[in-house]
Amino acid sequence: MLRSLFSGISGLRSHQTMLDVTGNNIANVNTVGFKSSSAQFQDSLSQLVQNSTFPRAGAGGTNPAQVGLGVQLAAIRTNFSSGASQPTGVPTDLMIAGDGFFAVRSGAETLYTRNGSFSFDASGRLTSADGALVQGWTARNGIITTGQGLGDITLPVGAIAPAVATTTTTATGNLPSETAVGETLVRDIEVHGADGTSSTLQLTFTRTATGWDVADGSGASTSLAFANGTQAGPSSLVSGAITVDLSAVTGYAEVSSLALTSQNGRPAGSLVSYALTEDGSLMGTFSNGETEVLARLALANFTNPGGLEKTGSSQYRPSANSGAPTIGQAGENGLGGIMSGVLEMSNVDLSQEFTNLIVAQRGFQANARIITTSDEVLQELTNLKR
Repeated sequence: MLRSLFSGISGLRSHQTMLDVTGNNIANVNTVGFKSSSAQFQDSLSQLVQNSTFPRAGAGGTNPAQVGLGVQLAAIRTNFSSGASQPTGVPTDLMIAGDGFFAVRSGAETLYTRNGSFSFDASGRLTSADGALVQGWTARNGIITTGQGLGDITLPVGAIAPAVATTTTTATGNLPSETAVGETLVRDIEVHGADGTSSTLQLTFTRTATGWDVADGSGASTSLAFANGTQAGPSSLVSGAITVDLSAVTGYAEVSSLALTSQNGRPAGSLVSYALTEDGSLMGTFSNGETEVLARLALANFTNPGGLEKTGSSQYRPSANSGAPTIGQAGENGLGGIMSGVLEMSNVDLSQEFTNLIVAQRGFQANARIITTSDEVLQELTNLKR
């Protein structure tokens, strides 16, 4: 039998695989997070017809004579270049701007994906479109420890930000120096106890011959003295468990702007909204105005992403040649940042894929012609005996 017949068959099989790969790319042109693939060929084992010889005194050396036995599939390589971004306005739609993969748990297995089309389920867990649970770290008292094991990202519906007792408050502004001795200015600010209860801290500023006396009405007092509008020395007032910082108060003329401007306490608050930031943090906003990190998404990277095994749903699992995943947070150790309200579309280049279709079709036709030609040669051979 002719070797060309089997070479043609191998060519048909290889170009059929190329058609399959190209067709799959085109079918997934609008699949979120899809990465296109390309088929690569290599020649099969060549049969040695004549050995090479060494050069001799009277004759030169000869090269080996070999006849190829066809083509075979060398690899199907995945292209992990970034796809185009598509704004959606949905805060749980995420895109990695750079290298990295989201980690998701499907059953007992952790898989990796570039498809950031996520949403919260009825239990408050962040999930992919097929129900896989997005992995990351949960905050404890507003602090993320990235070295701990990964867990499900959960939105704590009904979470409460605890109350914080006021321990310091600050007075700023100016006490007018032309104020008559004995006149008073009263300023107050809302403060909070350890259980979140609110009360009013009221301070009375009384003009004296040498400056101003400050009292809180419960017996605590201090005095302020000014030289050319500035305090002779920083001063503070301790009212119960609250320290009032008076060091920023000035004493110039014709300006009355004294105010108690800030305090570090707050009442308890409930979770009212959330947002996802560039480092993958899930930030919660509470009814008391407090903003606190609730969780942070984990990203993974691989030494050889091309070695990952596709599992469907735009997800991958590690293989023997991908290397173990390196886990980290967005924006660190070569991992990309996270964009909220944006999805990464397929990186399929339709112009290239349609060109590949033509190449594969013509290659298939050419190899089919090898078979028909070989068949005609065999027919001539059988016709030698009539």
